[in-house]
Amino acid sequence: MKNKIAIIGGDLRIAKLATMLAKEENEIYVYGLEKSEDIKDATNIIECATIKKAIENVEIVIGPIPFSSNGNTINMPFSDKTLTIREMMHNINAKILIAGSISPEIYEMANDEYVEIIDIMKREELAVLNTIATAEGTIQIAIENTNRILHGSEVLILGFGRIGKVLARKLAGLSVKVTCAARKDEDFAWIEAYGHKVTNINHLGENLKNYDIIINTVPHIVLTEEKLQYVKDDVLLIDLASNPGGIDKRTVKERNLKLVWALSLPGRVAPTTSAEFIKNTIYNILKEIYK
Repeated sequence: MKNKIAIIGGDLRIAKLATMLAKEENEIYVYGLEKSEDIKDATNIIECATIKKAIENVEIVIGPIPFSSNGNTINMPFSDKTLTIREMMHNINAKILIAGSISPEIYEMANDEYVEIIDIMKREELAVLNTIATAEGTIQIAIENTNRILHGSEVLILGFGRIGKVLARKLAGLSVKVTCAARKDEDFAWIEAYGHKVTNINHLGENLKNYDIIINTVPHIVLTEEKLQYVKDDVLLIDLASNPGGIDKRTVKERNLKLVWALSLPGRVAPTTSAEFIKNTIYNILKEIYK
């Protein structure tokens, strides 16, 4: 066996990750995945009745991505059981926890139990690769939620970070008329270099009426109540940012605008590919730990 690893909870990506790691001759102990069909009868996967049993013979524990949705329990959609963050930290005392989207409060709990946390979502290689699935998932949402083809549509992307860059390029490949909104002069230059139209995100207003689809990637409110008054009644709004998002949800509801808040797209639209990305990143982490 190459490694002994415990996997606790997680979504379809994590279930597929467990089978991929097991197929590569790692010994995998799982807890909180009992309803997943992916791990049934898989060689090298040991299903455990308790978290204590799952982690007793390992140094590395893999947790959910995101780790928790409520700040109290860890995400275990493939289980009827619940596991509090505090209970998990207490059980994995003095081990290494690899999970994703971990809040500062969880780091404090981990310190109390001498748990070393590695937030895999902060790894640059995974963040970059995840943008591909996010971009493709966003395009899928746009196609499914409009009654017109994307070709020739006017699309505004708010933010020009990793996701904005990849998404703009893919949309342009579909002959979409892409405008990117940013703040920095260097971003303006890159947007023009890529051949997209550019606008200043601080100067959004009446120009918002020009767009058929507006996609937000910025993790704070950009489309305020004031700015949403300018968008078309039939505009499609897609918010890719984590809570609270970048679009005023109350105004959207009052105006009866169409909004899709698309969180964790890689796990939803491409769980197998996402699991591959996570697996490769975990191997990179293990190399660093055991070098």
